[in-house]
Amino acid sequence: MKTKLFKTLIIVIAAFYAPLQSMAWGAQGHRICGQIASSYLTPKARKAIEEILGNESIAMTSNWADFIKSDPAFSYLSTWHYIDFDKEYTYAEMQEYLNHDTNVDAYTKLQFLISELKKKDLSKENRLLYLRMLIHIAEDVNQPMHVAHADDKGGNDFKVNWFNNPTNLHSVWDSQLIDFQQLSYTEYATAINHTTLAQRNEWQKAPISQWLFESNQIANKLYTEIKPGDTLNYKYNFTHLATLNQQLLKAGVRLAGVLNQIFG
Repeated sequence: MKTKLFKTLIIVIAAFYAPLQSMAWGAQGHRICGQIASSYLTPKARKAIEEILGNESIAMTSNWADFIKSDPAFSYLSTWHYIDFDKEYTYAEMQEYLNHDTNVDAYTKLQFLISELKKKDLSKENRLLYLRMLIHIAEDVNQPMHVAHADDKGGNDFKVNWFNNPTNLHSVWDSQLIDFQQLSYTEYATAINHTTLAQRNEWQKAPISQWLFESNQIANKLYTEIKPGDTLNYKYNFTHLATLNQQLLKAGVRLAGVLNQIFG
């Protein structure tokens, strides 16, 4: 009886632990992006999204795609969150690659989700699923390590220390840097959500291929600055905070642009 109870407990713990190990931007990061996106919706888009999500905000639904990873029925969604590359591309080379991309990855699924959500006859169930996934993935791809190197699984196999805690480069950018600021997601969004109309127009007009290229360029630079086993601390935070904040802000603004295009 005790053995059976112990096994059940392990399964329950694993179910909650698994999504925490693989969250993109981390819970706080996604909520920050969602909160920012909400501030730039058109009235028409806001109303349409509220009809789909009900009382759940964009900020809170942003994490659904990570939390659901513990459910085997949704395991097929796991590769939707990222797109890794086997070499450094110029923008023209990346565009050429993406033009022929047939993989199940963040780029192809974003194209799919946008196309599907524009359909008037989409079922209520799929509309909710696809909106949740679109929100999440549009935020994901502005996190540099979600558009990084294939050989180390987007920095997941690039082991470092965050102060005294063993972690990896992917996790540092998902969670550690954001959590280190010690702000709630609403406080964080308020602190960085300062854009001009010109900025918003520029970021929202950029195609998704440009989002990916920018994130990949940042990731490529991050790899050159450190080596596996390094300890990252106050200096790393100071050096990269502006980049982190800009990517969070871009993610929110760009997500709003896509949602306005679909629903507004």
